[in-house]
Amino acid sequence: MVKKISQKDLKIWKKFTKHLNNVESKDFESEPIHSKEKSVFVLDLHGYSLDEANVKVKNCINEFYEKGQRNIKIITGKGSRSKNTKDPYQSNSLSILKNSVPEFIKNNRKLMDKVLQINQAQPNDGGEGAFYLLLKKIKE
Repeated sequence: MVKKISQKDLKIWKKFTKHLNNVESKDFESEPIHSKEKSVFVLDLHGYSLDEANVKVKNCINEFYEKGQRNIKIITGKGSRSKNTKDPYQSNSLSILKNSVPEFIKNNRKLMDKVLQINQAQPNDGGEGAFYLLLKKIKE
């Protein structure tokens, strides 16, 4: 079933898309968050499929390792709105990004060669819906 968009919604959408430069990018190329002793780069995976998220994470780890950037916060979300619970052929936990993305990293030897630690984020930083990566220092 295809629903037609109302003229009112179409007008609102056109107005919104004219000003997309005001929408903040979620990709890791964004500015770092600065704390007293370190810069933490943020990668927000909300809205990505598992495959897309894994590609983003892999590219992020490889790029930041090469740049010598060691601290990354990856936001996966808590999975509370995930539709996987309606599919009896999917695992209720493993297809949710919060569980699957860290497992993808842990099961990829090339990535783990660059990762020193994977830790759950603090509650004020996303808690169960985010985790920190500490990358190893680049070997010279």
